[in-house]
Amino acid sequence: MTAPESEPAIKPTQPPVTDEDALTLLRDGRLEVAGRLVEATNMTLYCSVKMGSRSAACVYKPVRGERPLWDFPDGTLAAREVAAFEVSQATGWRIVPPTVYREGPFGPGMCQLWIDTEREIDLMRLVRSRNPVVRRMAVFDAVVNNADRKGGHLLPLPTGHVYGVDHGVCFSVEDKLRTVLWQWRGKPLAREAVAVLAKLERDLESGSLGRRLRELLSLAEVEATWQRVRRLLDTGVHPYPSEGWPAIPWPPI
Repeated sequence: MTAPESEPAIKPTQPPVTDEDALTLLRDGRLEVAGRLVEATNMTLYCSVKMGSRSAACVYKPVRGERPLWDFPDGTLAAREVAAFEVSQATGWRIVPPTVYREGPFGPGMCQLWIDTEREIDLMRLVRSRNPVVRRMAVFDAVVNNADRKGGHLLPLPTGHVYGVDHGVCFSVEDKLRTVLWQWRGKPLAREAVAVLAKLERDLESGSLGRRLRELLSLAEVEATWQRVRRLLDTGVHPYPSEGWPAIPWPPI
């Protein structure tokens, strides 16, 4: 993510070192709006969050700024973003940056740690690559039923890690997977992915992940998430595009 051109980048003082530090800061820190990302479909605010000597840049998406969608219930996108983070954490892949649901200057909404990206990386080349980190994201998107994985939602870091953002249109009970990451369609899942999916299945059925998702999503959506994980384990392959839904989002980047 790149800071709004009209606003200077926020310079953190003693930024969070771990995800737990970031979550505490995002949840309990003082949130101040610095600018707005005008290209975003829904209200997306670039903010600073401060608590004591610690601070960081973050993104705040208030529920009141969500535009109604025909295929998702009104006022649910922020909770879906947090649910995607919970699934990300359960995989151990750290695909979604630290994300919380909290009160802010414009009411409750999603608050997510700002990620400064590696600007020299060719994003289209990364999207088309066989990068194993990106392959993990393709599995993750199949689990959460991501209806909008654009190339611009990939945030590569100089370390080689790749974050993914913008998960407001996930977890539908209908098959809505729409992504630019189809290069593994029909290919056998990596052994690592199978082990992670088996853990997710258990955690969704009777563990803390299932309990947490039931706080954020409908019971039908949580059940559908479990069913998608079960289907991936049963088939053992990356999914193919749905015949009844566009395979690639527009615009793709």
